[in-house]
Order: sequence, then structure tokens, then C-alpha cells
Amino acid sequence: MTYNSLGLDIFKTKDLTNDLNDLLANFQIYYQNLRGIHWNIKGKRFFDLHVKFEELYTEANINVDDIAERILTLGETPFHTFEDYISRAKVPVGKNISQDEKAMRLIVDSLTVLLKIERSLLEKSDDANDEGTNAMMSDFITAQEKTIWMMKAWFNESI
Repeated sequence: MTYNSLGLDIFKTKDLTNDLNDLLANFQIYYQNLRGIHWNIKGKRFFDLHVKFEELYTEANINVDDIAERILTLGETPFHTFEDYISRAKVPVGKNISQDEKAMRLIVDSLTVLLKIERSLLEKSDDANDEGTNAMMSDFITAQEKTIWMMKAWFNESI
């Protein structure tokens, strides 16, 4: 095996950065969805949801930066064009969503996609002995599971 200066297998690291770029693309679409629903939300719950959506997009923006910096740390280049994001993303795109229930469903659906990617990365980063990526995925998963639980509570649904 050949190792990089971080002591990680270069072939496993290349595979991880490819998957991290997929996660980055999906997070960028999720982030933009959150901005859109923040701007366009209407109705009696406007004040509460407008603030909540801002909280979520701020967190997503931080995550986007963390993912891109992790990719750079591992020696690769993060995606940075909309073409890359759109071609690789699986997160649903929300367009012109102003109704509260549709906005909340979009968030739950998006987080469900992100969690699948992150769980796969968690397994791969564990196999590659990449504690940095592993810890990041673990933190993302914990936070997103809680957000899904809260969104489901808002809908009066169980997980």
C-alpha cells in the first residue's frame, strides 16, 4: 500500500474524496433549497419558520465549507461549479416553495438523502482509518437525525 503524508492509503483516500464531493454537491443543493424556502415562506407560521430556515441554512453553509476543506486536506479539489453540483446531486430540488408543509417535507426528504451518503462515508472512512472524515460524518449524522426528529414532531409523525 502507498500512503499519503496523513498516513492514509492513497487509493482509499481517492475513493473517499470522490464520495465527499458527492456529499458536497448534495449539500449545496440542500443549502440553496433552504435559502429559497427562507425567502419564499408565507403564512401564519412565517415568523417562526423564517428564523428556523435561516438557522438551518447557516448550519448547512458551515457544513459545505467543512466538507470542501476536508477534501482539500485529503489532497483533492472540491467541486465548485453548479454544473458539478447538479450533475451529482440526488437531493430533491425545491422550486417556488412557499407553503410550510411542503418546505418541511423538502427538508426531511433532503436530510434523508444526505444521511444515506454520510452513513456510506462513515463506513468507508472507518475502513480507511480516516478519523477526520469519520468524526465529521458522525457529527453531521447526529445533528441531522435530531433535525429529522424535530421536523417529524412538527408533522406529528413518528420516525
